[in-house]
Amino acid sequence: MEKKEKLYEGKAKILYATADPDLIIQYFKDDATAFNAKKKGTIDEKGIMNNAISSAIFEYLAKNGIPNHFVKKLSDREMLCKKVEIVMVEVIIRNRAAGGLCRNYGVKEGQTLKNPILEFSWKNDAHNDPLMNDDHITGLDIATAQELVRIKELTYKVNELMKKFYLALKIELIDFKLEFGRYKGEIILADEMSPDTCRLWEVGTGVRLDKDRFRNDLGNIKEGYLEVLKRVTGK
Repeated sequence: MEKKEKLYEGKAKILYATADPDLIIQYFKDDATAFNAKKKGTIDEKGIMNNAISSAIFEYLAKNGIPNHFVKKLSDREMLCKKVEIVMVEVIIRNRAAGGLCRNYGVKEGQTLKNPILEFSWKNDAHNDPLMNDDHITGLDIATAQELVRIKELTYKVNELMKKFYLALKIELIDFKLEFGRYKGEIILADEMSPDTCRLWEVGTGVRLDKDRFRNDLGNIKEGYLEVLKRVTGK
């Protein structure tokens, strides 16, 4: 599939048009950012690793009834995707306390939660991605109430599937971020599923295998991604 003009460039990916108006090519970069791009750097071959991990996970989710934008992996850094209209809300689901939950609510890192916590934040860097509730989202016409019901339904299903998926690999899914898009009248999962967007702790050791290595200067950043890649793909 031939790349056409660049449609969008974000912090971690570039989107290109194709000859098919319903399909795009998503290119994964090595750029790394944290704290709303206040911290910037690169992680060697991150794009290659995240493309492979995301491709495998999107295939797994599709087989388990989760509609998503993934069509096929094209190359080391590129995947072919359905062209969606992104819903400008990031969906965060938390299984244990970490990151923003600890900063915003004074909760101890690693605390077990009585139930998964689902959060919405406005996908808007200029305003530091503020937390939103359903009324913000519908009142500002970001999504409809019906779309929110579907987004929540899919998010909880993805959480249960991914907890089991990672636990079988001796990894605990602490929390993760999802993005959704509209495709031919349907809400589907989009973006990526990788150590950039998930907190992943090794079972038994608590070793971080995700972008927290970059955020918090823990060292051996690439090695964490490589370990997830090896366990997810067997390569």
